[in-house]
Amino acid sequence: MDHQPVIHNTFVVERSYPVKPERVFAAFADSAQKRRWYVESEHNRVETYEQDFRVGGREHYTLGFEEGHPLTGLSLKSENMYRDIVPNRRIIFTSTMAVADKCISVSLGTVELLPSEKGTDLILTFQSAFLEGADGPEMREAGWRGLLDKLARVLES
Repeated sequence: MDHQPVIHNTFVVERSYPVKPERVFAAFADSAQKRRWYVESEHNRVETYEQDFRVGGREHYTLGFEEGHPLTGLSLKSENMYRDIVPNRRIIFTSTMAVADKCISVSLGTVELLPSEKGTDLILTFQSAFLEGADGPEMREAGWRGLLDKLARVLES
């Protein structure tokens, strides 16, 4: 059996939003809001999504991909567990991601919400062990950057 080497990666993404930390926190805590910016996309179809936002609670989803996507015909599954929540200030979670039931990554994510004069500064620190031996680190960082851009649009609405 061929085993790919583990690729370790850490990245930090910072964003500023013109709303109070309570509003940004709510976009993570409220299942309907989070589904809009975190799992829904024009390139996939959401097969399952559930969120239990509390310490020890889980969030999981399964996505299928539209025709033409590199993963068409495969499913992507993600499971997160909330490890630490400080309302309006911090969320720490662990996650696993699998494609076609094969684990491709194990991660630790920290979201910090800092009040600023203009609203909220968000700092996401994401640490992962990638198991697929591909371009996982670059794709994951690009994915989170895109998600936080989508979050900005949800906060504007």
